Amino acid sequence: ITAVELGSDGSGANALLVPAGGSAMPASLETIGSGSHYIKMDGKAVFRFATRVMAQATRKVLERSGMTTDDVDLIVPHQANIRIIQSSVLNQLKIPEDKVLINLQRYGNTSTASIPIALCEAIEAGKVKPGNNLVFVGFGAGLSWAACAVKWSVPVERPASNWWKNYRRQATYQAAAARSMWKRAVRWVYEVWPADPEHVPPPTPETNSQQGEKEHVHSN
Repeated sequence: ITAVELGSDGSGANALLVPAGGSAMPASLETIGSGSHYIKMDGKAVFRFATRVMAQATRKVLERSGMTTDDVDLIVPHQANIRIIQSSVLNQLKIPEDKVLINLQRYGNTSTASIPIALCEAIEAGKVKPGNNLVFVGFGAGLSWAACAVKWSVPVERPASNWWKNYRRQATYQAAAARSMWKRAVRWVYEVWPADPEHVPPPTPETNSQQGEKEHVHSN
């Protein structure tokens, strides 16, 4: 590790948070019913914040390491969304796209796991070698941000190619996508289907389980 930048700004706490569930607002029927245990985000505020601090933090760790953007072999940003990466890394820092690891198209935003997943993919693809200059940069709730410059010194051994494992992995992804589409379709049918019992489709095991949970909550 050649340099680290870590910061936070509490004034932006309400831009990205889960309102309930902590000591300030313990879980209750009211908080559950209002959806207060889900993430609440001001998308525009988070976008402005993220594009600013990711670029600034990257510049600071490069300066402390005595490097410029030309010296960077690979930058691994938090995979929040493609527009944030394009604005902060590609446009503001002028780092070529082939030096930026992006895997959003495969996994979406995996939150705190996004940088480790991207680093593993870079190693598997042979994009990381001993002596390379790497930069990791991200942001999160708080609002907070961090960047780390690293001179890679760990010997890298690419795993042997396993076509069957890769094929099975892709098949699993496709099956998960199909299952998600089917469940959304079932929920849509239940929302728009006439209230006449004769026209209501038979419940699935999943809906039976959800109904049982609701009845259990109300009975308590």
